[in-house]
Amino acid sequence: MSTTQTTARSVTKTVSIRRPAAEVFDFVADPANWPAWAVVNVQAVEPTDDPDWWLMTTPQGPARLRIRGNAELGVLDHDYVDDQASWQVPARVVANGSGAEFMITFFQPPTFTDAFFDEQVALVDEELAALKRVLEAGA
Repeated sequence: MSTTQTTARSVTKTVSIRRPAAEVFDFVADPANWPAWAVVNVQAVEPTDDPDWWLMTTPQGPARLRIRGNAELGVLDHDYVDDQASWQVPARVVANGSGAEFMITFFQPPTFTDAFFDEQVALVDEELAALKRVLEAGA
């Protein structure tokens, strides 16, 4: 049995948003807003008895979401748990002049084939475009 750790395959996606970084952070940090922009993966979301966790309805079934945010550092890391897998997703909001960059990194879970991971990551472009559209519409 090997104890050698491997490096997971990863993809980082970025979108520029013409809104102040604090507004982008506040919007993404609130799971109640996720159905408005995470249009591929989040169909509905509701709070649970545990204030740190939210229950999501996804195309794959129920899942739980916890955001571990730090506004001062722009950290929006989140944990995702469903019946098949669980993983952590690092995310950041970084000021860019009067706007912001939202960056999110996905690590391929060992249970995902390369083809399935590629399909899922490609769908994120649609979600980031929706995030940009929703936030910039409020300008």
